Amino acid sequence: MPSLEPDAIDRRILTALQRDGRLTNVQLAEEVGLSPSPCLRRVKLLEEAGMIAGYHATLDRHKVGLGLTVFVGVKVERHHDEEAKAFRDAVRALPQVVSCHLVSGEADFLLQVVVPDLAGYERFLLGTLLKLPGVSDIRSNFAIQTVKAEGPLPLAHLGGR
Repeated sequence: MPSLEPDAIDRRILTALQRDGRLTNVQLAEEVGLSPSPCLRRVKLLEEAGMIAGYHATLDRHKVGLGLTVFVGVKVERHHDEEAKAFRDAVRALPQVVSCHLVSGEADFLLQVVVPDLAGYERFLLGTLLKLPGVSDIRSNFAIQTVKAEGPLPLAHLGGR
């Protein structure tokens, strides 16, 4: 993966694409003040450098029937052995887990889980989570209201102002 030191134009490109990944190259070029060819070259370089990891649609969880979000703190028995690796591998394979973070504090991992409802979470908890390798404790926190969902990354530190 090539190394890239982004400048202010790259930051504008990244900001625009975070806001709307469906912009055409012509629309993007116009928005960031470039002609289409140099804009496309820059986008390709940003992709090759791994700064643009992909493009996707953001779905409304409630409208697709995933109305319950649960933040799950998981403690595992051991961190540095095959059991911990097996836990991480198992979590990666679970579609209900939309994010998983190794954290400090009371839990070892923090999972964000989406399911249709409380009964769906109970099935997932009892039928899957509690059976994962190395799990010693699980604490569930239910989202009551989403105040701010995952949004664009702050890019002020890239390139010039």
